Amino acid sequence: MDIFTRPYSTDDVPTMTDSQWARHMYLIKQGLIVAAVLGILACLAIAIRAGLARNGIGFDMGFLGGMANFDISEGSLPTLEGLRRFVSSDTNGQALLVGFLNTVKVSIIAIALSTVLGVLIGVARVSRNWLVRQLSFGLVEFVRNTPLLIQLVFWYFAVALKLPGLADASVWLGGIILSQQGLYLPTVVGANGAPIFAIWALLMSVVFLVGAVARKGSRTLKLAGAALGLVISVVLGFPLTLQVPQADGVNVVGGLSLTPEFGALVAGLSVYTAAFIAEIVRGAILSLPKGQWEASAALGLTRRATFVDIVVPQVFRVVLPAFGNQYISLAKSTSLGIAIGFSDLFNVYGTVANQSGRSLEGVIVVMLAYLFLSWIISAVVNLANSRVLKAGGSR
Repeated sequence: MDIFTRPYSTDDVPTMTDSQWARHMYLIKQGLIVAAVLGILACLAIAIRAGLARNGIGFDMGFLGGMANFDISEGSLPTLEGLRRFVSSDTNGQALLVGFLNTVKVSIIAIALSTVLGVLIGVARVSRNWLVRQLSFGLVEFVRNTPLLIQLVFWYFAVALKLPGLADASVWLGGIILSQQGLYLPTVVGANGAPIFAIWALLMSVVFLVGAVARKGSRTLKLAGAALGLVISVVLGFPLTLQVPQADGVNVVGGLSLTPEFGALVAGLSVYTAAFIAEIVRGAILSLPKGQWEASAALGLTRRATFVDIVVPQVFRVVLPAFGNQYISLAKSTSLGIAIGFSDLFNVYGTVANQSGRSLEGVIVVMLAYLFLSWIISAVVNLANSRVLKAGGSR
């Protein structure tokens, strides 16, 4: 008897389990929430457009292609030939790009410095040395309870602008110049006329070195490959050279120059964020069971060995998500650089808006740029966190 001739049975009706029903209801609820949010945004966009139309103002992103007609004191514009200075004949879109790159540059450097400084201060907060512990406590409390804007003003007007002029500035380590006009550092540049094979050999060395750091495959062979590529590059003619800044009393030629506005912004953001990172590290260290410290002491491990081999691996599994929040906050706080004249994204936007009269369109571009930067930081932190959890096992 086949399915067409046998009697009807309720067993032929497919049934939905409780888990499947819950899954379907979850998807329906999420879909309704997304639809509601999109509806609200659409209504808001229609209301804004209608309000602009009543005042004879249209919504137009064409201002991005218009001529900027202003200069930017700091930052470079990427081109197919390399980096070049921004000029007033460039477009508003290129001006915003330079400001965004300045924001990214400050964020990356400040994130690195604040992480190192914050971890050191956090470890000092649980030190057995009473003086070190109290000094770190006072630093953290002072920085955390002082507005960031005031700290940026302090670093700029009380520190950066109080440095000696370029004519009286000292040269440190044979090539570092710190003056009121900025910080000048030696930099590595490409050597003229370097053989193409030397460049490829150096690139091969870098690739092998990155592979060795990633610890995938044979680390010894990759280090040997990196060393071989470096030797070949040196023998053929090393394609890089060190350019040392030279001061003539008025100007500085060569090297890498950092303006006082850039230095003050990086210093202020780094110290301010480091205070919060220090408390995150301190809390993570104190959250570990005391039995681990006692077991380490019973095994004869020193306090330094306990920190490096036992405490730090567990701490970083806990603190990375909290670090990500601080990094995102730091990136958004770069907008305060407008108070000391740094040409970050928000500062450049203000000039573009005044020149073009497109405040709404400009602020939308700026908001999307900060959103993109925050997403990138979040993705990097989440990737690092997943790798740490995978290496140490899920919690």
